Amino acid sequence: MTSVATRQLPLVFPARPALGRADFMVTPANAHAAETVLAPRLWPNGRLALIGPAGAGKTHLAHALMAEAAAALAPAMTLTAAKVPALAACGVAIVEDVDRLAAMPPAEARPAEDALFHLFNLAAAGETRLLVTGRGAARSWRIRTPDLASRLQSLTVAEIAVPDDALLSSLLLKQGRDRGLDIAAEAATFLATRVDRSFAGLAAAVEMLDKAAAQRQRRHVTLALAAAAYKEAQPPVRHGEE
Repeated sequence: MTSVATRQLPLVFPARPALGRADFMVTPANAHAAETVLAPRLWPNGRLALIGPAGAGKTHLAHALMAEAAAALAPAMTLTAAKVPALAACGVAIVEDVDRLAAMPPAEARPAEDALFHLFNLAAAGETRLLVTGRGAARSWRIRTPDLASRLQSLTVAEIAVPDDALLSSLLLKQGRDRGLDIAAEAATFLATRVDRSFAGLAAAVEMLDKAAAQRQRRHVTLALAAAAYKEAQPPVRHGEE
C-alpha cells in the first residue's frame, strides 16, 4: 500500500474585533472624533455625522456609543420606517454607512432614505439624537432625496483623520490581537513606517502577518518575522528596473 504524503495547510484565524470603549486606540488622529461622538448631549441640534475611510474605526466608535449611551444602531441599507420608533425610543439612534445607499437601486434606497429623513425630523424635534456614519464628506454620498441630502450636508462633522504613526502602531497591535496574533511592539513600529499610510493599507499588513505566521505555525510575530513577511510581499524587481 502506497502512502501519500499530505501537506498541512496553514490555518488563518478569523478576526473577532474587540469593540469595547477600552479597546479604542485614541491618538491625535482620532481623539477629537472620539470625544465628540461619545458626548451626544453636546451634538448641535442633536445630530452629528461621523466620517472617515473604511477601517478608520467608525463602527468601533458607534459600538462604544451604544455601550455608554444605550444607543440603538441600524445599517443604512436595512433601515425601514418600521425600525424608526425603536431607534428613536433609545434616545440615541445610529445609522451606519449612509454613503452605501448610493449603491442600492432607487426603488430599494427610497424607503431607507424616507426612514432616515423621519429620524432627522425626530431629532430636530428633540425626540432623539442622531448619529450617521459614512466614508467621505456627506456631499459625496449621492442621496437621491433632495431634502435629506440637504440635511446631511448641514450636519456638524466629526472626522477621523489620516492615521499617524502612533495610531498605525496601536491598530496593528489591536487588529493582530483580534486575529489571535501577538505582535511584538518593535514589529508593529517596523511595519507602521513602511506600509501604505491608510486604514486599508493597515488591514492588508495585518492580513499579510496573519498568513506569514500561519505558514510558520506561529502566533507570535517578532521583528524578524515581520521583516521577512514584508520582504516576501514586495513585488519582484524586473531586470533593468531601478
